[in-house]
Amino acid sequence: MDKKKITIALLDMYNGEPNQGMRCIIDIINRFSPFVSFKIYDVRGKCELPEIEQYDIYISTGGPGNPLIGDGTWDTKYYAFIDTLTKWNLENPVKKHVLFICHSFQMACKHFGLAEITKRNDTSFGVMTIHKTKEGQTDPLFEGLSDPFYAIDSRDYQVVQPNLKVFSKKGAKIISLEKIRDHVQYERAIMAVRFTDYFVGTQFHPEADPISFVSHLRNKEAKEKIKEMKGKRKFRNMLEDLMDDDKIYRTNETLIPNFLRTAINDLLKTKKIMSN
Repeated sequence: MDKKKITIALLDMYNGEPNQGMRCIIDIINRFSPFVSFKIYDVRGKCELPEIEQYDIYISTGGPGNPLIGDGTWDTKYYAFIDTLTKWNLENPVKKHVLFICHSFQMACKHFGLAEITKRNDTSFGVMTIHKTKEGQTDPLFEGLSDPFYAIDSRDYQVVQPNLKVFSKKGAKIISLEKIRDHVQYERAIMAVRFTDYFVGTQFHPEADPISFVSHLRNKEAKEKIKEMKGKRKFRNMLEDLMDDDKIYRTNETLIPNFLRTAINDLLKTKKIMSN
C-alpha cells in the first residue's frame, strides 16, 4: 500500500455471494482519490484479514446469513481482529477508524455485548425512514441528513433489547432507530450505534444507491417476491422514494463520505501534531 496516502481496508463479508454493496462502497471511496488507496480482504470466503499497521481506516461490509453463526475459524479471527483494533486505539495516538455495515454491525453489537440479535418475523427490504436519537442529532456521521432520513434496508435479523448498563460502561451510544410503527407492538430495532469515537456502525446500507437497487429488481423472481411482500402500492411508493434526490441519493452522498472525512481529518491532524 502507498503510505503517502490514507489507506483503507475493505473487509468483504459477502461470502462470495453476488452483491452491489462492494461496487457502491468502492464508488464512494474513489470520490476521495487520489488521497486514499484501498485493498479488499475476503474475510468469510478466504479468512483474509489485514495487518493493522498497514491501514488507517476499515469498512466492514454487509453480508448474507445468520450473524450469530460462523464456521469457527473466520468468525473467531474476525472477533479477535476487532479486539486488536480496540486495543490499538487504547495504546496508540494515531487511531484506527472502523465502519461496520449491516451484518458486520450485528456481529459487532453482539461481540461488544450491547444488545441481542434476533430473527425478524419477516424480511425487511426496501426504502426505510431512519430516525435519529438525541445523541444522533449531533453525531458527525449524520451531518447533512434530515430527521428522519431515508436508507436502503435489507435484513432478516435485527439488533434489539439494548443492555444500557453495558452501553454506559463502554461509552457507546444508540444514534438511530427504525421507523415508528404505531400499529405493530414490536420493539423498534437499533439502526446505528456509535461504539467509540472511532468505531461506528449502521444496520441499514449507507452505501446503497438507486442503481444497485434497480439492478436487484432486474431479477424477476426477486421483483415478484418484493411485490408480494410489500403489495403493489407500497412497491410503487418505494420506487418513487428511490428516484427522489433527497432520499437514497442524499444518504449515499452523505453518510460514508462523512465517516471518511471525519477519519481522514483526525488522522491528518494527529500525524501533523506528532511530526512537529
